[in-house]
Amino acid sequence: MLIYSKNIALASINGLPMSEEDAKIYDQIDEKGRYLIRPLRRTGGEDRREDRPTMFFPIEAPDGTQVYPIGPTGYESRWICSPDTAKKMAENNMLAWKKTKRQGEEVWQVYQKFYLENRTKKPGNLWNDVEGNKKATRDIRNLFDTQKVFDFPKPIGFIEKVLQIGSDEDSIVMDFFSGSATTAHAVMRLNSTAGSHRKYIMVQYPEECADGTEAKKYGFKTICELGKERIRRAGKAIAEENTLFSQGLDIGFRVLKLADSNMNDVYYNPAEYSQDLLSMLESNVKSDRNDLDLLFGCLLEWGLPLSLPYTSEQISGCTVHNYNDGDLIACFDENVPDSVIKEIAKRQPLRAVFRDSSFANSPSKINVGEIFKLMAPDTRVKVI
Repeated sequence: MLIYSKNIALASINGLPMSEEDAKIYDQIDEKGRYLIRPLRRTGGEDRREDRPTMFFPIEAPDGTQVYPIGPTGYESRWICSPDTAKKMAENNMLAWKKTKRQGEEVWQVYQKFYLENRTKKPGNLWNDVEGNKKATRDIRNLFDTQKVFDFPKPIGFIEKVLQIGSDEDSIVMDFFSGSATTAHAVMRLNSTAGSHRKYIMVQYPEECADGTEAKKYGFKTICELGKERIRRAGKAIAEENTLFSQGLDIGFRVLKLADSNMNDVYYNPAEYSQDLLSMLESNVKSDRNDLDLLFGCLLEWGLPLSLPYTSEQISGCTVHNYNDGDLIACFDENVPDSVIKEIAKRQPLRAVFRDSSFANSPSKINVGEIFKLMAPDTRVKVI
């Protein structure tokens, strides 16, 4: 696995959760919990007083004697920290003391405590404890009635481990080669066990499933359809598991398709069209676009998140869309009556959007501005 960063200054590699086997070395306990100890004296290279003179100083032992960092053969060594840090450790009960023998004489040795709670371990270069491809295939079969609908799926456990070291609890995880959506599966499973709130964005070209493949036999026309169904089934299975955070787990997702602009070219470059041609264009909006195309196009133009909830309702025969409880309200019907416009303004949304064809003429369009100026003066109104 190759790890790279666009900005190394912002990059960080998280530690991995410790297993029970890892935790066995934390074999001591006090009122703060389990801990292990390591010498406060510097060991290995650059451990002599002359290497860091300011780190050669006395620390008071339990019996009141002054203890200096002395090497095993009697040379003057140094601590791993400054006097101020050592003082704070002592005040916070982060030091442990033991009597030991040095050149036949009993002396005090001071150690630093490292507590188990919230402790992680550094990822190694060899991962021989993750699930393999056979387990990944079994996971697919378990979701799809024992059918192997995808060749060479990535192991969920492997992706979870990548997420643990490369993302935080609230990160957005993006996979540009989603395939069978293993990454989405791993994000949901990790959220259910760790209580995190990671989100995912899966990107996949709608490649057709080849004739004769298990996926095609199962009824999937494209890899995208397979991935979407896996997310549904995996989310349902995870939500039904009795894990610590599975209750109320957010397993919903929204599918968006990349397309060109909703608007005809004349909307952006009117100067390039003759008057005769302009008269033939009845609408700024392309004829193959529906309400949701227009709604999400507006969200993009306004920089609003695409993952928030929305509702659609009928008001006086017109379809009105309410995005995130008033962040944006839109109506794209033809000839919208004043009663609908007043009802939208009455709700005082942050933004309101209509089509140019929602109004019979220019006076009607001007009237909309007057209605909002009176009933919802802070609403930003846009006509497309």
